[in-house]
Amino acid sequence: MSVHHKLKSHESAKQHVTGKAVYTDDQRLPSDMLHICPVLSTQARAKFSLDLTIASQVEGVVTIITADDVTGENETGPIFHDEILLPQDEVSYYGQAIVWVAGETEDAARRGAEKVIVNYEPLPPILTIKEAIAANSYMMEPLIMGRGDPLCHLNESDYQLEGELEMGGQDHFYLETQATWTIPDGEGNYQVYCSTQHPSETQLIMGRVLGIPRNRVVVTCLRMGGGFGGKESQANIGAAIATLTAQKTGRSARVRLKRSQDMQMTGKRHGFLGKYKVGFGTDGKITALDVDLYANGGWSMDLSLPVLQRALFHIDNAYYIPNLAIRGHIVRTHTVSNTAFRGFGGPQGILVIEEIMDCIARQLNLPADIVRERNFYHGRGETNTTHYGQEILDNRTFKVWDQVKIDADFKKRKEEIKAFNRSNAFKKRGIAITPVKFGISFTKTEYNQAGAFLVIYLDGSIQLNHGGTEMGQGLHTKMIQVAAKSLGVDYDRFRMMPTSTDKVPNTSATAASTGSDLNGQAVKNACEVIKERLAPVAAKLLNLYAPEELIFEDDWIYCAGHPWDRISFDEVIKQAYLDRISLSATGYYRTPNIYYDTQTGKGRPFYYFCYGASVSEVEVDGFTGTFKLRAIDIVQDAGESINPIVDKGQIEGGFVQGMGWLTMEELFWDAQGRLRTDAPSTYKIPTVSEIPEHFEVHLLERAAQNGVIFGSKAVGEPPFVLAISVREAIRDAIASFGNTQSVPLSSPATPEAILKAIDWVKQNSVSAPSSSAIWEGVKNKSQSMIKNTNLSMIHEPLDD
Repeated sequence: MSVHHKLKSHESAKQHVTGKAVYTDDQRLPSDMLHICPVLSTQARAKFSLDLTIASQVEGVVTIITADDVTGENETGPIFHDEILLPQDEVSYYGQAIVWVAGETEDAARRGAEKVIVNYEPLPPILTIKEAIAANSYMMEPLIMGRGDPLCHLNESDYQLEGELEMGGQDHFYLETQATWTIPDGEGNYQVYCSTQHPSETQLIMGRVLGIPRNRVVVTCLRMGGGFGGKESQANIGAAIATLTAQKTGRSARVRLKRSQDMQMTGKRHGFLGKYKVGFGTDGKITALDVDLYANGGWSMDLSLPVLQRALFHIDNAYYIPNLAIRGHIVRTHTVSNTAFRGFGGPQGILVIEEIMDCIARQLNLPADIVRERNFYHGRGETNTTHYGQEILDNRTFKVWDQVKIDADFKKRKEEIKAFNRSNAFKKRGIAITPVKFGISFTKTEYNQAGAFLVIYLDGSIQLNHGGTEMGQGLHTKMIQVAAKSLGVDYDRFRMMPTSTDKVPNTSATAASTGSDLNGQAVKNACEVIKERLAPVAAKLLNLYAPEELIFEDDWIYCAGHPWDRISFDEVIKQAYLDRISLSATGYYRTPNIYYDTQTGKGRPFYYFCYGASVSEVEVDGFTGTFKLRAIDIVQDAGESINPIVDKGQIEGGFVQGMGWLTMEELFWDAQGRLRTDAPSTYKIPTVSEIPEHFEVHLLERAAQNGVIFGSKAVGEPPFVLAISVREAIRDAIASFGNTQSVPLSSPATPEAILKAIDWVKQNSVSAPSSSAIWEGVKNKSQSMIKNTNLSMIHEPLDD
């Protein structure tokens, strides 16, 4: 692909920065539009009854949508039919929408909602993973993966560690909250404009809830103001309510959630609890690992099953573990139904193994980067094959690892940091390097397909449709680049059309970092169909007899052997019309050679892997527990990037979002199950002030990947995981406040968590008296280097 095509800014960049980009709720309001407001539960679990009398009499209130208004199935679950849209007699979490009030204005709907009377009979809720475990509150039987004989090899290992790590969830905090407009046509059909990552699933759910065929619902996504997985299934609730209202009243209907409503109602990244036993040798190499992963599913299943499955797939990250047993559990709690989020369970699984790597390094008094490196997948065969049986055919871990060490001057900076820490008692610096190996494909094989639709007009202008949705990630930009290169025409010929189910049907979600891979190949296929039709027309005009030898390039068509004899693309288009040749085409693609057997836990679920490595340096304040991120260096394997500008933006954004999850974004539910961090004032996300001046991102060079669109690779999710280097750098800094063989650190590593960790390190240093009461889980500390010692390392918030 030429530099001209690669160096394209985002196709909507000007609209974004000038405020002219039109999102779902920015359109011109139809004159009959109704505005809808939810009534949210104030109990985490309770029986309830309703009194709608006063609310119905509020001026401007048109109707109140209850379970009785559902004409189809009162359920919106994307996989399992267990997610009630409108509860009838029991609420399952604080913030669940019980009824929705539709009014002539937003104010009327809000005032009506305030007058709905809900009488509760509270029931005892389950709010945490550990409470759910104690109550045996599980959604399904455990998922199991593994290989070898971990129990036997644990017992034979030189050293053993036993511990646990609990990590919090994360709110998506997209700039545009959930929004849907539904416009009925008076004949039983509905045009739904929705901020959704999965228009086809939204269409499916509308048909299910209304009890009508899917062909009566057209779902269109103009663009989204952020998604991150939070609009993959969660958009269906508001869309269903808007469409039910339109069905009941015959009028257009609109749902747009306020920020606090959105945060209270919608699912988050799954909080996880990991419990592990690991055996390793004197060189730091893992010999056996036994893990239980517990995911907080919330009140319904949603996408928890595939999220947990991906966590199990990624428990190894970049490391060869010869003997491994993993059991994955989904617990049911009375909280929001947790859902997809960038990484889709992968980051949670990877965080557990990175925690283990650090613990091993500290117990053996070895540098953490050396321990990580010694455990990398390597060679061929068994040592380069995952626990689910997929051989890593193009392992680039060492390439990105070695390159980022050079770029970051890692060795020199480590020594400089040691010198700084020796001369500063109250501020300490830390540095860490971590890798990522991330599998790319939907783990549900049938989702790995995509479609496109290309339309050429007689003036040479082109409309491009594909099944992916644009949420700011630059997918549309890349798709225009793919089409321009494939057709050999100028980028500016194209108009990218909104994603719509009447143009490209039966699409998969724009998720799993597959948007460019799947839709790019479908777009390319549509272009090739058109070229096959146009080539004979061009050959005839050029008096040639071998249309297969024609080249389409820079708006011209010519033969490689006679480049001076050429004809313009526009002339060929006009002649094709005269010859009655179709100027529109569909394209299709399905990912080849992927499969997975859920019964055996073996297969090739991923088409390829993405690799990356990052070095982060921080400075921690011993008085406040705050940290300053001083420098970031990243090397990311993006293959032969279609658009380096867009890809680097995704890498930077993913990294910063991952840093937010690990260091500051803390979801806090009180004892009644109410989310207290439901606004920017209480839920802290990274801002520009957290970003260091030194933030260097390098794409791995000469890295084209075979079998993918123009050699490119996914960049949406893998960089998120690289933010673990920030957490590990914080831990490295904390360790310098004392001299211990472990550094317990909660996740997220908030200032409070950092201060507790510093206090623990100071009190448990070799020179300090033993204080096992502060951290009850540490056993036989003085014997930690004796063969077969078993240390229990409980990594969770410490008591004051």
